[in-house]
Amino acid sequence: MSFHHSVGDGLSAYGWDAGLEESFASHRSAGLIPARVAGVDRGACDVITETGPLRARLSLPEAADPISSPCTGDWAALAPGHSPALVAVLPRRGVIVRSAASRSSHGQALAANVDTAVLAVPLAGELNPGRIERLLALAWESGAVPVIALTKADRSADPGQAVTDVAELAPGVEIVPTSAATGEGIDVLRAALTGTVVLLGPSGAGKSTLGNALLGTETLRTGDVRAQDGKGRHTTVRRQLVPLPGGGVLIDTPGLRGIGLLDADEGLRQVFADVEELAGQCRFRDCGHHSEPGCAVQAALASGELSERRLASYRKLQRENDWATSRNDARLRAQHDDRKKTITRSLRETYAFRDRQRRS
Repeated sequence: MSFHHSVGDGLSAYGWDAGLEESFASHRSAGLIPARVAGVDRGACDVITETGPLRARLSLPEAADPISSPCTGDWAALAPGHSPALVAVLPRRGVIVRSAASRSSHGQALAANVDTAVLAVPLAGELNPGRIERLLALAWESGAVPVIALTKADRSADPGQAVTDVAELAPGVEIVPTSAATGEGIDVLRAALTGTVVLLGPSGAGKSTLGNALLGTETLRTGDVRAQDGKGRHTTVRRQLVPLPGGGVLIDTPGLRGIGLLDADEGLRQVFADVEELAGQCRFRDCGHHSEPGCAVQAALASGELSERRLASYRKLQRENDWATSRNDARLRAQHDDRKKTITRSLRETYAFRDRQRRS
């Protein structure tokens, strides 16, 4: 885990403000200290405190939903001492969540309390529209503002055309061609970032290299480019949290091999705002957008205003999101029922024991 601490800055360099201080009042009166989580692994976590970085053990009740467990970017309450312990997590402003890569019903929290999500899209190969739409849905759903960084622009024959192509997938999103090798676009991208910034994208997209360009130092570990295909290797294996020189905080994440959606209804509505707007113009409210009369979506397909790929992606991601969300909801309901059964069984055993004691 790599993190830096600026002497004298305390937690303000990591985003601590008056609002957080107010919400922390009861914890501070109990002798706890504030901290920001930089990484979690093996039942412990790396945190930043007012006096510097610490390694702390986790001392929290097991969460019914893993998404609510501490993750990078969380603000927390720490019990200080010889063996510091993280004992509470402050309410989140938002969290970036994907469906677990294992295809289980669990979700995975990637980063919490994020203000800006930089989506790294490499121009060294063919664009993947579906992946871009998935990343955008994750970002919008969390409440973060997405910014698309087209990395490795120096290897693209026509970066301008790439901007046009990506803009069709991301209406209203700022798109910045960048090159860490030449410095192209780095200042423009830096100006678009506010607050806590997370880097998201697939392995080899150049996230860590881009992060180093934003930081102005070689803080984040990077890998060499493979000669055969010009792609980078997967080098970031843990999330990292470091302050940006111009203010704000940067979270670097491992490459996302799978970008599954979970409970991302609002994110999908933002990503496919064009399809949603057309659907609202259909004659029938329950239009399935197939062969119904007065279907504005089918009319847009016929005129070329909407592409078949775009509509197919919209339908696919909606189905996937609905399926993953229903599985997660069913698991949580089952866990709730199991806890009720355990409590009921325990109470029955207690009452039976008392009855035996009375009779004896």
